[in-house]
Amino acid sequence: MEYNNFIDNLNEISNSENILLNEPMKKHTSFKIGGNADIFIEPSSVEEMIQVIKLCHKHKVPYHVMGNGSNLLISDKGIRGVVLKTFNYLNNVEVYQNIIESQSGALLSKIANVALKNGLRGLEFASGIPGTLGGAIVMNAGAYGGETKDVIIETRYVNEDGEICIVVGDQHQFGYRTSIFQGTKKFIISSKFHLEYGDQNEIKAKMQQLNQRRRDKQPLEFPSAGSIFRRPEGYYAGKLIEDSGLKGYKIGGAEVSTKHCGFIVNTGDATAQNVLDLIEHIQRTVKQKFDVELKTEVKMIGER
Repeated sequence: MEYNNFIDNLNEISNSENILLNEPMKKHTSFKIGGNADIFIEPSSVEEMIQVIKLCHKHKVPYHVMGNGSNLLISDKGIRGVVLKTFNYLNNVEVYQNIIESQSGALLSKIANVALKNGLRGLEFASGIPGTLGGAIVMNAGAYGGETKDVIIETRYVNEDGEICIVVGDQHQFGYRTSIFQGTKKFIISSKFHLEYGDQNEIKAKMQQLNQRRRDKQPLEFPSAGSIFRRPEGYYAGKLIEDSGLKGYKIGGAEVSTKHCGFIVNTGDATAQNVLDLIEHIQRTVKQKFDVELKTEVKMIGER
């Protein structure tokens, strides 16, 4: 695809230092896997983000929005078009009594720590989740009995036409690892959390306890994208995989974690194809042994 005119227009919108060509996506994902993005941009404001999205529509250039890449598997062939990363700039967090308002690029751990400092409880479950708010809203991220839907009351977003819209309460259509934003091109600007006042020491103790559980049970020492599979109803994906004899099973540099079988880890030189082949092998094996279909939780982007 010819991008010359498009890039000229981009330079009128965004600081050239924030526009990178043929950027290796392995530098921007927790899996440390992925080919190059044609154009990689870190918009410095919501207004700039909207202008870039409108420009993409005008030139019919595909685009993808990402936070800090903690739940992504990028194709070895890379991503055509534009990747917009919100993490480094769109990450402001404000507190208004027991309401926290955060931009989509803020890490959940940062928001949880802001809640802690202000004696607000309800986000303890999120303190160790590595993703950003935007991703958490899209997939209703959760852990240890808590979910994003439990605390979110309002979300501002940009629709496919570049217009700013708001959803409140049940309009988010939260479900298990899904929301109204799942599978759309809507870009989340910010959300509001409604939290309860609590004892700061108790909040801190619970966060420490949950984070220790995470360190004890999850392979945080290796690059990964977190849990690869959704929890099938009535089962646990990790146990099904382990009971299928797949603990430590490896294809190329991709391995079923020996610490938690619900994770696929990059042992150093894994490709996206290694991961995809391993996912398919796990799905086939679990289906054959237990007649259970495992569906992926990780988001896959780019051509296979």
